[in-house]
Amino acid sequence: MDRIFEDTATAFALKTDSELERAYFLFKMIANEPLVRIGTAMTNFALKAHLPVDGLIRATVFDHFCGGVNEADCMPVVDKMWGKHVCSVLDYSVEGKDDEDPLDNTLEMVLRVLDFVKEKDAIPFAVFKPTGYGRFALFKKIGAGVALTASEQKEWNRVVARFDKTCKKAYDLDVSLLIDAEESWMQDAADALVEQMMQKYNKKKAIVFNTLQLYRWDRMEYLKQLHAKAKAEGFKIGMKAVRGAYMEKEHERAERKGYPTPICGSKQESDANFDTTVEYMLAHLDTISLFAGTHNEESTYKLMELMKTHDIASNDPRIWFGQLYGMSDHISFNLADKGYNVAKYLPFGPVRDVMPYLIRRAEENTSVAGQTTRELSLLKKERKRRKI
Repeated sequence: MDRIFEDTATAFALKTDSELERAYFLFKMIANEPLVRIGTAMTNFALKAHLPVDGLIRATVFDHFCGGVNEADCMPVVDKMWGKHVCSVLDYSVEGKDDEDPLDNTLEMVLRVLDFVKEKDAIPFAVFKPTGYGRFALFKKIGAGVALTASEQKEWNRVVARFDKTCKKAYDLDVSLLIDAEESWMQDAADALVEQMMQKYNKKKAIVFNTLQLYRWDRMEYLKQLHAKAKAEGFKIGMKAVRGAYMEKEHERAERKGYPTPICGSKQESDANFDTTVEYMLAHLDTISLFAGTHNEESTYKLMELMKTHDIASNDPRIWFGQLYGMSDHISFNLADKGYNVAKYLPFGPVRDVMPYLIRRAEENTSVAGQTTRELSLLKKERKRRKI
């Protein structure tokens, strides 16, 4: 397998010299863990104190990791990436709220994005988080099997209605819909609800996609059980495979409450779990469609090799590769250049509302061994190639 991810000219073809310099500066900052902690604390303080920092944030970290403040604002980025055959997934990245109005606002935003998706080949998926449609505590209570009060049951009915309205619109428009995964202690309720949507709307093909966080050691078994049910009941599975985003929080809660951690014992085990699960999905493409959300080069090479071994076309519509905007351009743009289906998650939303997402991105980069170092080495290589 050719090591295509070393090609920085293709990876950074869309970046101007100044954008390349900004990326280099940002990743140098992110590589410094104490600096990330200080910067996070200062940013949170500035936002809570309503200091006028939006312009500074927008010009630096926001514009690097986000497409814009609304869907129309994202279009220049979407069109530019589409020129290199990289698609976009418009991700309204406002974190879940605890009252009803923002939940309905998120619903309306996702429905609007679905209309965008239908109109543009460059946007093949819509996406939402379960807690964008319902309170975290409500998912948690249902997942724990605790009886709901009458008012909570009515609230849950509204959550189900939001899911159903979105999935039905995706089905009617013939557009795929990704539903993100969250913390394990609310995920069972989300899984059950997404499964209902698959049973209803995935009869002919995968419209609704759930997400497997494969740093969890139990997810392969969950997938096999779902696969057996799908074959028995006659529906298709759409599944986004990722490693996961809540490791420290998962470990801390498991230790505090005295139960075994749901996370694999090591990074090597997580990597093996990811690769084995992806291989399983590839072996069952008649039933399962795969969105491989990964920044891991070796896992990407292994998936490419599997596709070649099984004589699966690089542009088979049942297999997509996905990365986050602002990260791993060497994977995204080089894959697209070779004809694979690639989509970048493109977050958007008001600057202040998206800051929790951006802070998590920075913190995750500092905690993933080698990620920031690799980004920096490739940016250095491209700066040298351009002689800047």
